[in-house]
Amino acid sequence: MPPSTVACAAASTDNLNLPKSNTSSNVVTIHVGGQIFQTTKQTLSLAGPKSLFAQLAESTQLGPRLIDRDPELFSVLLSLLRTGNLPSKARAFDIEDLIAESKFYNIESLLINSLSNPSQFEAFNLEKSLILPLNGRDSASAVATTPFGTLHVAHGSKITSFDWSLRKKSTMLTQFTAIDSLLALSPNLAAAGATDFSGLQLLDLQKGHVKETLNWENVTKSGSTVQAIGSSPGYLFTSFESSRRNSNSIMVYDLQTFSPVTDMGHCEIYGADLYSAIPATKLKWVESYGVVMSSGSHGGPSGVVGNVKLWDMRSGNVVWGLEERVDCFSDVTLSDSLSAIFKVGVNSGEVSYVDLRKLRNESNNDSNQWICLGDERKVASVKKEGVGCKIEAHGNQVFCSKGGDIELWAEVMMGSMRRSEDDLPERVFRRNCLGRVKDTGGSRITNLAFGGTKMFATRKDQQSVEVWQSSVRGC
Repeated sequence: MPPSTVACAAASTDNLNLPKSNTSSNVVTIHVGGQIFQTTKQTLSLAGPKSLFAQLAESTQLGPRLIDRDPELFSVLLSLLRTGNLPSKARAFDIEDLIAESKFYNIESLLINSLSNPSQFEAFNLEKSLILPLNGRDSASAVATTPFGTLHVAHGSKITSFDWSLRKKSTMLTQFTAIDSLLALSPNLAAAGATDFSGLQLLDLQKGHVKETLNWENVTKSGSTVQAIGSSPGYLFTSFESSRRNSNSIMVYDLQTFSPVTDMGHCEIYGADLYSAIPATKLKWVESYGVVMSSGSHGGPSGVVGNVKLWDMRSGNVVWGLEERVDCFSDVTLSDSLSAIFKVGVNSGEVSYVDLRKLRNESNNDSNQWICLGDERKVASVKKEGVGCKIEAHGNQVFCSKGGDIELWAEVMMGSMRRSEDDLPERVFRRNCLGRVKDTGGSRITNLAFGGTKMFATRKDQQSVEVWQSSVRGC
């Protein structure tokens, strides 16, 4: 693109009979690449004080402002300012041209908000739209996203990052043999850890180096491996286990300084105390309740056992807990929007939930609190139909992988609903199959993640990432 010129159209434009700009008028006339545009100062100010549009609005020069750029792209971006959304004609342009032009005017954030706003995520219209290849022979072991769709993928000792548009790609080589836990703290900063490597590393993905390493000082003075990572708006949570596997803890760090704040659930294991021996392998912040959910499971001769706990970060105490012995979870998640914990049973392969609204006065560990959404007869099964299944909540929906397919569970609001003993309306969830017929099947899904208007999925032994997007959106 040629350099821009913003100036008064003097002698060369006097013969074009251009409308004159009055410095006291609210109307601004702009001459872009041979075309005349008129808009208001209020519209231009919506671009933000650091944008070129704001400079045009504040200019006191007489005559039309001259910008030597593409008028058709300018028209699209002006429509974006006026409505907050891209017009339908934007689909005729390559996204890279729109990004380059938005950067020139310094309004890329507005373009991102229009094209990749998480509030515009449409679960029921998702279709497999793109395959992102990964370099090398390693398949994806962990996936992390930012709210507006930046994607980080761990595969082998590498982390490959894609920007929000999925057009720019970069790869960083790490010190890990393989990465088991990955959390995006920003588009260029990620926390990474492994079950066979000591310490949580904070990685600057743009510069390609380790910014800081966080370690947990356990009693035995051995290394501390990372089992899970989570975060809230102000804190970073990390589940550590000692290299000797005889102690574990959930450390809480300040998200700005990364200094330790407190630890939760510090367990020193003696004898055959199986439940305290299980470290948390999943951590999730529950904003509306102000607690941290942790879950972990262990397979032994008697089957798979595990636990789900809700922690008060201030006191470091468990406010609710559930021990899993019958049909323990293959995976578990929590939906703040639905006020429920969801699991997929390792034996049954069925989805069940616990209603968080009913837990205020409950402190028992009765596994019968689970309400099965599928075939209850499978709960007592020993067929291990749920091994490898993944479950994640996003917005008001829950996504569960079954082999190579994805189920979408959504709550149905009924007109007249019976009430439970707690005087709460009974809840009804319905299952939907995700995608088109050609999107179904394939290798087992190993990761599900969400960012912006997209869902990302990885599969066993596949060196790529699938992008699922609404069929009615996109530029």
